[in-house]
Amino acid sequence: MSPQKTAHAAVDTPAVSMRTLVLNAGYEPLSVVSFKRALVLVMNGRAVIVESDNSHPVRSPDGTWERPSVIVLTRYVKMPHNRQVPVSRRGVLRRDGHRCAYCGASASTIDHVLPRSRGGKDEWENLVACCLKCNNIKGDRTPTEMGWRLLSVPKTPYGTAWLVRGIERPQERWEGYLAQAA
Repeated sequence: MSPQKTAHAAVDTPAVSMRTLVLNAGYEPLSVVSFKRALVLVMNGRAVIVESDNSHPVRSPDGTWERPSVIVLTRYVKMPHNRQVPVSRRGVLRRDGHRCAYCGASASTIDHVLPRSRGGKDEWENLVACCLKCNNIKGDRTPTEMGWRLLSVPKTPYGTAWLVRGIERPQERWEGYLAQAA
């Protein structure tokens, strides 16, 4: 049976993680893929399992395989060094730890420090996490006009971990590999 067909083997339990961290040959994080895609990469000899979940193996008529948690590519993939971290609502909330930049409460919205109506742009340096209450009170004004100050200066996040999609919900097994990239 081909690797593509065996990778669609039965999933043992829904509580098991279905995501795998893919590392470049130099062990820097590249992406997060489904465990099925990771298993296909391993079975085709393009990657090696570094960490796995042995308690929930993948079974098929042809055999049993470890469920990959972290894999490393066997060949180095060259990545451009000038990659920019794309601005997103999720990214701003993640950067600010889901804490309001004005009061420190739990944040679920984002705010333009300099409002868009006054020329504020959708840039990392102009966006902060904000609780709904502060966002509604601030409205179309600047923090200075409100007599408020930012708890931290917003800036563009950096590091490989910020360029990898799916990393915002890391698994415990990924921690050692992501710490190197931060």
